[in-house]
Amino acid sequence: MTVESRTGVVRRFYNDAPFPGYAPHDTLTALRARAERSQFAQLLDRAIPSDARVVEIGCGTGQMSLYLARASRSVVAADIAGTALQLGRDAARRFGVTSIQFVETDLHHAGLRQDFFDVVYSAGVLHHTADPAAAFACVTRLARPGGTVVVGVYNAFGRLPLRCRRGIARITGFRYVPFDPILRERSRDTARGEAWLRDQYRHPEEHRHTIAEVKRWFADNGVDYLRTFPSTVLDDDGRDLFSRAIDDWTLEEWMAQISWIWTLGREGGLFFAIGRRR
Repeated sequence: MTVESRTGVVRRFYNDAPFPGYAPHDTLTALRARAERSQFAQLLDRAIPSDARVVEIGCGTGQMSLYLARASRSVVAADIAGTALQLGRDAARRFGVTSIQFVETDLHHAGLRQDFFDVVYSAGVLHHTADPAAAFACVTRLARPGGTVVVGVYNAFGRLPLRCRRGIARITGFRYVPFDPILRERSRDTARGEAWLRDQYRHPEEHRHTIAEVKRWFADNGVDYLRTFPSTVLDDDGRDLFSRAIDDWTLEEWMAQISWIWTLGREGGLFFAIGRRR
């Protein structure tokens, strides 16, 4: 199957079940409160300047983009799935958010201005492409020199618990998914629960990566590695996402990834790597 045909499969997948979706009668206040349950979202919002040009590649229904579209920021929310983008546009209209633009595009041919954005953010997307390293190269070119690149991908270790749960789910025809905290949380919201189940357990394209692999992507594309979130450095609180970590010890890095089996593994093993384009 070619890259284009695999991309088409992913596009149809998300058009059929937009992710992550909105709760009934959602509000901007509720969306921001929900986002701020995540320490990462809070730290990202704090790190991005108030007048920054931000692009989110693979925004889905646009919840993070809407969360970041405050102060004088200009936000572009881009995704391959038109159905998901329409949900985001509708939400922005209801919430009265005007500093955001939704764009339907394939990240390999984004049609967005290169060397332009202060912050390029892409979470949970590259590992669903046919060639994540090539996809990263495309995403990176959107950042201006000196701009910040933030990518979130599944960690090879942190993803292990979900892969075990997925194995059991497949045996039962997905009638039973054991020990998934997100499904328990969404047990009363059938639509959002089904969206999580499809995205995490039934996706047609998935890859998993180590920090060393992502560092190679950075080096190959002229991006200086700064840090990960969660931090791999024991005495680093990680509160300044856009600063360089105080250390970069390989052994500590591998130990941290192994520990993610019990921490990040709870929700699927997504970690973030942050770098600055030269």
